[in-house]
Amino acid sequence: MIGNPKWFKRRKYGGWGIAPASWQGIVYIILVLVPFAVFQALPFWNVKTRIYVTIGWVAFLILDVSHIMVFLKRDERESKIESLSERNAAWTMMMVLVIGVLYQIINSALQKRIKVDWFLVAALFMGLITKTLSNLIYERRAL
Repeated sequence: MIGNPKWFKRRKYGGWGIAPASWQGIVYIILVLVPFAVFQALPFWNVKTRIYVTIGWVAFLILDVSHIMVFLKRDERESKIESLSERNAAWTMMMVLVIGVLYQIINSALQKRIKVDWFLVAALFMGLITKTLSNLIYERRAL
């Protein structure tokens, strides 16, 4: 892809993703974001064109940043820290989703009509499936 993993480091604090580790990383970010911002600011394009360009731009960014993240150099300690941090974040998000679904169920039951945000339920269910499949696959592999 376009971005070089050597230009970036793993984002340790404040979320997921990458952070620039060199001046080339900063230039990459500028060269990716400024043309898009200029495109959006100019009044020459209709809404449909803006939507298509935005979808294409976001798809490109997701692919390129994913490529960079996969090939980032990490030592064993960094990999373990990242794995534990991701696990803790996943558990926290799962607990918030469970509390949110329970709140919706209780609140709607008190109003005598059951209404639940099925996207939250789907997120929990997909997490359950992912964990189950991961356990099955990793138990059979030598780690």
